Amino acid sequence: MRAWGGGLVASADGVRFTVPVKTLYASSNPRYFGLRHKGATWLNVVNDQVMGLGGVVVPGTLRDSLFILDAIHARDGGPKPETVITDTASYSDIVFGLFAICGYQFSPRIADISDARLWRTNTAADYGPLQPVSNHTIRLDRIRAHWGDMLRVAGSLTLGEVRGHDLIRMLSRDGKPTGLGDAFAHYGRIFKTLHLLQFVSDEGYRRMIGAQLNVTEARHRLARKIFFGQRGELRQHYREGMEDQLGALGLALNCVVLFNSLYIDAAVKQLAADGFPVTDELLARLSPLQYDHINFLGRYAFTQPAAPGLRQLRNPHTDDEDDDGEQD
Repeated sequence: MRAWGGGLVASADGVRFTVPVKTLYASSNPRYFGLRHKGATWLNVVNDQVMGLGGVVVPGTLRDSLFILDAIHARDGGPKPETVITDTASYSDIVFGLFAICGYQFSPRIADISDARLWRTNTAADYGPLQPVSNHTIRLDRIRAHWGDMLRVAGSLTLGEVRGHDLIRMLSRDGKPTGLGDAFAHYGRIFKTLHLLQFVSDEGYRRMIGAQLNVTEARHRLARKIFFGQRGELRQHYREGMEDQLGALGLALNCVVLFNSLYIDAAVKQLAADGFPVTDELLARLSPLQYDHINFLGRYAFTQPAAPGLRQLRNPHTDDEDDDGEQD
């Protein structure tokens, strides 16, 4: 897993599920659920070691960015991520400010950067080539005036006393930010500008964002393969029941990732022992989210094996599959 990352980078994205039963935690969206059905979104967090950290149920298809902080603070395990990556979504100034004050670098992938604004803190400074595009000024005085309240908000978010989704809504009234919301917006513009500059200038940074989002998409494909029972629908009436269903899905996903990781590690060690040049670049391209060898149908026996440990690796030159023709 170390070849894939240190566990400090995480991405958050949602998987849509149709909910055919009556519930307050589902809403309509013909694009995802059809004309006659309602649905919910499983917003889940996965780190760069391809392990799921947890998730939350979002009614319908509300903007995912409003729930990401809730999902991260309610994670089931794993180290606290330092960088949080999302697909192109709502990345408002207030959202950047809330992530920053809670200790996260918010790094959304940006589809269209042509209308993005760059902000400055010093009106008299000369930013060279960036001078024409950095005409907007961050009001540090507004941040200082609300700094105490901003720290209290960060504590409440971290301890789970208030939900990020509800807080973001309270920081605006009739589409306009409150005084505290305006302070968070100016604070967030600092980190949003830094993110935009790095996104434009650093190819490695862009690649890191794209690679992590590819991990999330591959994990969601595997989730669809696993969660096929009853047509892949959520059939619980209450959020707790939905979260139990999806928590079991997350556990199954992590089990497949762990199983694949153990056998990938064993195969890599065998290749290295045979003299094959195993490089870090090669290891980084391997994925534990492959599932062609996984049998999703049939009966499963959860019994302790007589001889604990990994099974002997197959020889690709002689054995294409087990003697009985069955897959893992």
